[in-house]
Amino acid sequence: MLFQRWLCCLGLPVALATGTATRAESLPPLRPPSVPLVTCDPYFSLWSPGDNLAEVDTTHWTGKPQRLGGQVVIDGNPFRIMGSERTVSGPALPQVGLEVLPTRSIYSFAGEGIALKVIFLTPALPDDLEVLARPVTYVIFDAVSTDHKPHQVQATVTASAEIAVNTPDQLATATKVSGMNGLAVLRAGSVEQAVLAKPGDDLRIDWGYLYVAAPQSMVKETVIRMAPDLAPHAAAGIGAANPAGSLTLAMTLNLGRSPQSQPASGCSWLTMTSIPFST
Repeated sequence: MLFQRWLCCLGLPVALATGTATRAESLPPLRPPSVPLVTCDPYFSLWSPGDNLAEVDTTHWTGKPQRLGGQVVIDGNPFRIMGSERTVSGPALPQVGLEVLPTRSIYSFAGEGIALKVIFLTPALPDDLEVLARPVTYVIFDAVSTDHKPHQVQATVTASAEIAVNTPDQLATATKVSGMNGLAVLRAGSVEQAVLAKPGDDLRIDWGYLYVAAPQSMVKETVIRMAPDLAPHAAAGIGAANPAGSLTLAMTLNLGRSPQSQPASGCSWLTMTSIPFST
């Protein structure tokens, strides 16, 4: 955006505008200390503190771990695109770009014959209060072939149940939600649901439910995972109470075949709300 200061001096506005444009063009791309991924409100606020999305685990704005993960499978071969190797398996697909905009963070990846964009979109639009109030972030995948060959692409988004609690040792439940009008939905939330029970600054949310959702037509699989090292001590069955840090919601999207000219696309969304939609 070009700002001009109009002064009462002939020709000066043009000189100022030209100089501003030249300086803007020479500036490097914005690289914030931590990249915003989910920025709905101070409780539902997730960031990537590394240069590469697949280099580190995501955190809450307070710096505490609240892990999102991402993986793409290209022609049967898995690659990590979000989260550290401790959180997501597979080698990292090379990241080749990052663009941070007011409502979007756009990561670009390339390899295995495809170019992939992963877009985190939080529609914080001040001229539409209903949209602004939605605690929803969209995660959008666009894959296109770069070697003139079709490629089969799938994308998986994972979200730890620790996103829905203050500390990962708190008990939480995770379930699949049915009857959601064409959506595949996973849900996680604390057992206690202690609304506004703790004062202080270094706090995460302690109530409400985390949802991961996508159109059923593009979902290949929905899974609730248990951390392998905690599984022997965990309560059995879907919906049983377990430490939130041991539970992960995972949703796999079938992006289809990626031709060169038309992207293979898919979208999931993350939301944190106090409304426990019925199963």
